[in-house]
Amino acid sequence: MGPLIVYDIISQNTNLLLAFFIGIGFGFVLEQSGFSSSRKLAGMFYGYDTTVLKVFFTAAITAMLGMLFFSLFGWMDLDMVYVNPTYLTSAIIGGIIMGAGFILGGFCPGTSFCAAAIGKIDGMVFIGGLFIGILIFTEGYPLWESLYYAEFMGSPRINEILGLSQGVFGLFLIFAAFAMFWIGEWAEKKFPREIY
Repeated sequence: MGPLIVYDIISQNTNLLLAFFIGIGFGFVLEQSGFSSSRKLAGMFYGYDTTVLKVFFTAAITAMLGMLFFSLFGWMDLDMVYVNPTYLTSAIIGGIIMGAGFILGGFCPGTSFCAAAIGKIDGMVFIGGLFIGILIFTEGYPLWESLYYAEFMGSPRINEILGLSQGVFGLFLIFAAFAMFWIGEWAEKKFPREIY
């Protein structure tokens, strides 16, 4: 929950409780957005349903604008926001593996739990596959440890890589979101699917 623990504003137990309720809320929003349907999720890749694109871009833009305004008003120090370290090779390989699984199975890890929570068997099977993948990765870790840590890039921020201020990058991201919304609407008309 951000710097609340760092500054002893809340306890570790309160943090876990808040995370639990936020997780339930997040799952509820995913389910209400239709993310428990593997057909709707796979529709993103086939062009007939771009709900995933619209929901996630909207969430990202909302969070980004909130953080930028909180920073502007002095309510938040963006330098304290943790950015995961980037290991380029493993990020690319992991992205390819997860993307292939997403296209084949119709779920990502979060949406598979969302589907399983409402009793969908395909979501439960996908979770089983997820745990098999975790087991294979952990047991075989010595074999690909060097690959996992290849091409360390630190903790870069995209706006810094592009040489842009956070506000200018945010504006470009908003324009990109609107462009993607337009492309999504075009794709849904170009590749319609009558039955879900």
